[in-house]
Amino acid sequence: MTQSKLKASFYTLGCRLNQAETALIGNTFRRKGYELVEFGEPADVCVINSCTVTEQADSKCRQLVRQVLRKNPATFVAVVGCYAQIGSDALRQVNGIDLIVGTQDKLRVSDFIDDPVKLPEPLIVKNKMTKAPFTIAADGNAAPTTRANLKIQDGCDFMCSFCVIPFARGRARSRAFWDIYREAVQLVDAGHKEIVLTGVNIGTYQFEDKAFLDVVKMLLTIPELKRLRISSIEPTTIPHELIDLMADSEVLCPHLHIPVQSSDDHILSAMKRLYTTAEYLQFIEYAVKRVPDILIGTDIMIGFPDESDTAFQASCDLLQNSPLAYAHVFTFSERGGTAATKLKNKISPTIKKKRSTELHRISEEKKYNFYTRFLGRQLRVLTEEQNEHDHWVGFSDNYIKVAIPNGNLSANSLVKVRLASASRDTATGELVRARN
Repeated sequence: MTQSKLKASFYTLGCRLNQAETALIGNTFRRKGYELVEFGEPADVCVINSCTVTEQADSKCRQLVRQVLRKNPATFVAVVGCYAQIGSDALRQVNGIDLIVGTQDKLRVSDFIDDPVKLPEPLIVKNKMTKAPFTIAADGNAAPTTRANLKIQDGCDFMCSFCVIPFARGRARSRAFWDIYREAVQLVDAGHKEIVLTGVNIGTYQFEDKAFLDVVKMLLTIPELKRLRISSIEPTTIPHELIDLMADSEVLCPHLHIPVQSSDDHILSAMKRLYTTAEYLQFIEYAVKRVPDILIGTDIMIGFPDESDTAFQASCDLLQNSPLAYAHVFTFSERGGTAATKLKNKISPTIKKKRSTELHRISEEKKYNFYTRFLGRQLRVLTEEQNEHDHWVGFSDNYIKVAIPNGNLSANSLVKVRLASASRDTATGELVRARN
């Protein structure tokens, strides 16, 4: 009688880098003979790739553990990543967790599971994080998504006063230049049409004599790569030459996500950000001038200590009146060990909630206005999945979310569409022609 395969499921909390790493972790289980199943299905092992940017993220991780074990009490539960790195003491108190693996060893989590049988108490693996350049044993067989996330960097040296990531992921370190190329070629050969560059602070990439711009230029030489996208990147790390390259390339996507966090220089200084509002605005105006169709998004934090009504209004005004197309709105969450815990004049939860609502409203309005600029125009869309209406949904080069009411398409198809209508979240496009 043939023995059935062991099954593993995965859940990713937090950033795109975590998504990239979950795909890599999944591949290690696949190579060891596991069948990968959707989260929520019965599984012998469940790996939760954690985030600890906010207390809400910590709470969500603990909830997921309980959710898994309610459905299948025998599942071997592993929590890995950022929360596992700095919150292992809290996690070991959660009933049912079998394995806690910190940042340094998270990609090797499968090595610590010889037999997925519940343990009386969790095994904790938390080694010192190295600053050395790294390689990744990736085989290009990423998770079954259209866009492939490619990790090029980890950690951060900037030490913003609100941010726990340098403690959770360590100091900045970069992936070997040649190793990035190797995996990128494998991803393209496996059929991925778009690669997204990911990391904690990707603009600080430095390996030997190679910088971030060299990574971009190198990847643009891969003949079959159709789209290269840059994930969130710090404003002080973007060379103007990157914008010039974007203006002249059909492969480098005209889309940037550049966190501003606040538009009040007093708050920016307290956050230990490395720019002024004027410098930030000057750069994004340059980008829009050079690449007129570029979509630029941002992160804005509300409720940082001492954020006055005037400071908050400055952030609203920046989003409302600048070329920014949307904002991810974050509510300040005090994190142990960060410099911001020592600041006074905390903002009440009521005021935080009101400010968050207002910024979300402005962001939705800005995104809708950006989408409507392209009505009647042709855009290139990479299809990803079908929605509840059986419309194929994907993103344009400049990151407009487009639904295509055509059931004859398939995932991972580059198609030309003409935008016919827009809502606050998704535009509708009429198919012009397919291009695989």
